Amino acid sequence: MSVTSIDKDFDNLTLTLVADFDAPVDRVWQLWADPRQLERWWGPPAYPATVQEHDLTPGGDVAYFMTGPDGGRLHGWWRITSVSPPESLEFLDGFADEDGKPVADMPTTTIRMRLTGNAGGTRMEMRSAFDSREQMDRLMEMGMAEGLQQAVGQMDALLAG
Repeated sequence: MSVTSIDKDFDNLTLTLVADFDAPVDRVWQLWADPRQLERWWGPPAYPATVQEHDLTPGGDVAYFMTGPDGGRLHGWWRITSVSPPESLEFLDGFADEDGKPVADMPTTTIRMRLTGNAGGTRMEMRSAFDSREQMDRLMEMGMAEGLQQAVGQMDALLAG
């Protein structure tokens, strides 16, 4: 598995995942930039994603849903705040209703993803920042850390294929 560390920092309200891949930065970037590739890994294996909208420009939106084992759909959204291909992407990430509208009483996170060349491959760092300890606790209880680790763990097979 490519995930080398996952760190829950409750003092600084962050969750940081680091993964190393045997692929160049440009290739790893494509797993984010191409919606068909993104949906093959965004979400744990039992909750595959379907990307409905994908605009990786500042102010752009990404809309998706994950389909659970029981056929139920969990909707989500991103609002892109910064992008610098192929090195970085920053976005707000949140839950959506069936119509794609943000769910006001669910937490949102700010995600900063960075790709850097690393010994012939690529290191990816994803840092999720939370607005409060309560929001972080709620998302950790929902399995965010484990789900993210499982999702990123699917990237290796895509890069090898």
